Amino acid sequence: MEGNIADMGQFVGAGLAAIGSGAAAIGVGHVAGNFLAGALRNPSAAASQTATPVHRSGLRRKRSGIFAFLVSLLLMFAV
Repeated sequence: MEGNIADMGQFVGAGLAAIGSGAAAIGVGHVAGNFLAGALRNPSAAASQTATPVHRSGLRRKRSGIFAFLVSLLLMFAV
């Protein structure tokens, strides 16, 4: 009986940690959407600003998403 509860706790914890991956994906989409809206408002300045949002914010959010994914895997399979 206790083993089943421990397994359930692992899966619940992994699911909660996986929410971080979804939140990171939403953040990357938000950054890309705001960049696109700004580029459509001022197309002449868009070419010089293309790399900035991708490298700065996109990589940070991807890193946190990968970390949340790894934590969820550790919670599921470590023990």
